[in-house]
Amino acid sequence: MFRFPLLTAAFVLTGISAWATTSPVAPPDSIGVEYRGNKLLIKHRVTPGETLYGVARRYKVPVEDIVEANSGQKGALVTGQVILVPRNRVVLTQPAASKATATAPAATRALATDARGNKVYKVEPGVTLFAIARRFQTTPAELSRLNGFPANYNVRVGESVIVAGTAAAAPAARPSTPVAATRPAPTARPERDEEAEQDAREAREKEARERAARERARDSASSPAITPAAPATTAPAPEREKVPTRASEIVRRVSESGLATAIQTDASDKYLALHKTAPVGTIMEVKNIMNGQSVYVRVIGQLPDTGENTNILVRLSKRAVQRLATPDQRFRVETNYVP
Repeated sequence: MFRFPLLTAAFVLTGISAWATTSPVAPPDSIGVEYRGNKLLIKHRVTPGETLYGVARRYKVPVEDIVEANSGQKGALVTGQVILVPRNRVVLTQPAASKATATAPAATRALATDARGNKVYKVEPGVTLFAIARRFQTTPAELSRLNGFPANYNVRVGESVIVAGTAAAAPAARPSTPVAATRPAPTARPERDEEAEQDAREAREKEARERAARERARDSASSPAITPAAPATTAPAPEREKVPTRASEIVRRVSESGLATAIQTDASDKYLALHKTAPVGTIMEVKNIMNGQSVYVRVIGQLPDTGENTNILVRLSKRAVQRLATPDQRFRVETNYVP
């Protein structure tokens, strides 16, 4: 009559011991674990300044294993990113030595067997140690243990690799080849450094040009009117090169001459312009050829080359026309700007 309580207690103790042996204990700096196939993966949240190599040193795991577990992680880690770190393979109940071959994965059953009873795979072109591990449902670390491979070993075409070993078979000791011994560990190298530096230089130069143009526009708006120069002839003045006074002005400038008129619908009190070719936002110098007065304006739109605009180079806001001190509705100007 005491048989059933004893059996119940035995089942409870067995369940508790099984749970204690199979439940992994996550490291204190991780946020949990998960299983993928026959592999235990630790979830790790990246902290500020942490690198892929720092995570590998912390968990004592090769960098290549972490890259493989995260679908080929490339580049720097991002703060707050959750990555998977392979740690310990799940220990399953191993069959007896006499039944190892019969219970091997189906993928290894068709492989050749060596003198020690190990399943051997001959490396094909383009196949890596990681590809072999995925194909035969194991890990690169396990293959290295079975074959006595050193760290960062690269398999060669035609080489025989043990993918499944019997319990009685000892791992084959393999001398490290000159290629594996002299191959340096992979290092993180930012890609396309030269292009990134070139883009940064161009961005700094463009910012310097725009800052200089804004300073000239402020100086023009706050300075008193320029003393009128001697009247020039009505013929268009030939374009001449101006000697740059600042380093930011040593760039290509566009100089044009033609007729200017006012924007009829303008009601603002700012120095604005419509131009046929200059990009929107361009700071442009407009000079009245008749009296030498100049003003800096900002291009706010494109001037269509139709109708009465056919012979017009630029249209200016009424405030800019007043600054140029001209009584004419149409007057000849010279424009200068940096595209």
